[in-house]
Amino acid sequence: MSEDFRNNLLQLMTETFEKPMGIYLDPDTSLFQTLETVSAAEASIPVGGKCASLAAQVAHVTFYIESFERFALQGDNSPRDWGLIWRTVEKVTPGEWDAYKSKLREAYDRMMKLFQENPTWNEDTIGGSLSVVVHTAYHLGEIRQALCTLKK
Repeated sequence: MSEDFRNNLLQLMTETFEKPMGIYLDPDTSLFQTLETVSAAEASIPVGGKCASLAAQVAHVTFYIESFERFALQGDNSPRDWGLIWRTVEKVTPGEWDAYKSKLREAYDRMMKLFQENPTWNEDTIGGSLSVVVHTAYHLGEIRQALCTLKK
């Protein structure tokens, strides 16, 4: 059972972040594929109900993954300031935008390794791993919707 879960989880992670396989995304619409079409200037424009920039969306997804990583690896369940990124990430330079995307890629790579090597799946690790997929897919949808406005 755990091997079946792991295989499905890894497919969903790949679909969401790297390469759609037709599970729920159209071709060329994964998070990394989408972010490659966004300039630093576009990533800096606040869009949507929260008026968050795409740079803030990316920083938030990274923060979420890193928070789960600290919980899964270190048992760190300390309070987090979930609003900090929304309050502080605004305009980004091309170098900063590249750094945000690189940091997200590194967090994703660590998470994939963690999921591939996890010997024990339990309520916390199953729930947490699914939350990473679902939470990221939600923000991917927000980013893609914002791009409809930004790239008119």
